[in-house]
Amino acid sequence: MSTDRPFSTQDFGASFKGFLDRIASSTDAEAPIFVRLLSAHFETDPTQLPIVTQQFEKSDQPNVQNALEAYLDRPECRAELMGIGGPEKILSGLSQLVVPGSVGLMGGSSPQLGPVEYSNILLDADRVKTCVQSGLYLIRVGQERLAVLVKGPSQLGFPPNLSIDVMARQCETAEAFLAHLRTEMRRHNVYRGRTISLQEEKGGTVTVQFHQLRSIERANLILPEALLARIERQTLGFARASEMLRAAGQHLKRGLLLYGPPGTGKTLTMMYLASQMPDRTTILITGGGVGSIEQSCTMARLLQPATIVLEDVDLIAEERTHQSKNSNAILFEMLNQMDGLADDADVLFLLTTNRPEILEPALASRPGRVDQAIEIPLPDAECRQRLFELYSQGLVLQIQNLPSLVERCRGVSAAFIRELVRKAALFAADERSELCIRDEHLEAAFQELMFDGGELTKQLLGVARQSAPRP
Repeated sequence: MSTDRPFSTQDFGASFKGFLDRIASSTDAEAPIFVRLLSAHFETDPTQLPIVTQQFEKSDQPNVQNALEAYLDRPECRAELMGIGGPEKILSGLSQLVVPGSVGLMGGSSPQLGPVEYSNILLDADRVKTCVQSGLYLIRVGQERLAVLVKGPSQLGFPPNLSIDVMARQCETAEAFLAHLRTEMRRHNVYRGRTISLQEEKGGTVTVQFHQLRSIERANLILPEALLARIERQTLGFARASEMLRAAGQHLKRGLLLYGPPGTGKTLTMMYLASQMPDRTTILITGGGVGSIEQSCTMARLLQPATIVLEDVDLIAEERTHQSKNSNAILFEMLNQMDGLADDADVLFLLTTNRPEILEPALASRPGRVDQAIEIPLPDAECRQRLFELYSQGLVLQIQNLPSLVERCRGVSAAFIRELVRKAALFAADERSELCIRDEHLEAAFQELMFDGGELTKQLLGVARQSAPRP
């Protein structure tokens, strides 16, 4: 009976290095180095073995790396990673490693052993993923043998995608490896639970950007309590009860449209909702990303539970008679993607608009696209009072006529009140004394914003027409 100790990873590395040295010093000078390596690895002629190739999006490079590492971390797996050098290191595929030396990408000598090339992929402000940019894995799993060539996307734009070539003794083995890789990619996706946006570049390449949404406290969201409760029930309530609803056969796909005048807090409300659902992947569709709606919905389906946020939907969903052909295509694409998701897909669409009257009925009211439309109105007297208190935090106030000013601000937005307090603080600072806001500072700020600034200023700050007559 053998009493040898277990074969460790260190033993394998040392043994494999010796194997490489013996191969490299072989007297068979006619066989290129990678032909000899692959022949010894598979114990057969590699030119007779099948190769299966799969392309991945550039944005999936860190996910592919995570999946490879998860596969190789299994205790039964042994692998060696080597680089490709020489004049022919830019390969068209794994098959180029096993062809005669005279047949290169541009003719000439065969590829040689070289350093493994890596790329550092910036994920967000504090995360970097180091990925293999160019390298060959020789993998042993029990009696199975695999050769996996990783070719990252070119920094020059071509080829734009990541390519994985898999050589195995049987085609089914290579297919099974790629299937396992795709499963691990979903499990270890770097975008899951993050806030991201997608951008389509020239050539159809999609890039992913990370975003940091500031956390919004409920107390800082100045809305009528009953209104806020309705919004939370449609979003946070669904998220908390998703498993119960799914088990009961209720559909989870839903859409919520927030509409109202500019400056009333629609964007702030969406940021609050996103910050209260940290376990969901949040996908922002901004002006530059409206061409990536299909990819955004595909990613939401993959990373669910997910939330898709589309602000100012009226800018891409106006009446067809006022649209360009391109805008029409964007609108129809969005509607088709919303309809195309399965009912049990836990995907929430959050949309906002300042002009609900120009949205098409199919977007604004048809079930299966937008389930509920909720108006975010101009603040009432109670909310205006709370807004003054919120925006004056940290300031010294000596105000006697605040109730009168709150009444005179009927028909203004939260954005107007914020700017009113800021401008009053500026007037107080001009006195070169302690920064203390008094009634005359608020009055001067009100006068400048409401009357001296003209109609455009009022529109920019979300003031309703015929609001706040002169005192």
